[in-house]
Amino acid sequence: MVVMIKGKKYYRTAEVCQKAGISRSTFFRWLRQGTFQDVANFDRRGWRLFNEYDLKRLKAEASQIKPDKKDEVPEMAFKK
Repeated sequence: MVVMIKGKKYYRTAEVCQKAGISRSTFFRWLRQGTFQDVANFDRRGWRLFNEYDLKRLKAEASQIKPDKKDEVPEMAFKK
């Protein structure tokens, strides 16, 4: 459910996770690991409020492809 506060649109954690294609547990793990910097806005209950910028940051993080170290080919394999 989108929350409107002073004319600005905010999303709750479950909504942004769904839009980014990740689970809530993945989101909270990223917070613990420092992979994703926490949002600046919280409601009076302490629940996170994500603005459009926060949503874009989360989508960008979720769409990253990080190479698996075991799949890397040593540079020497290409030299003759």
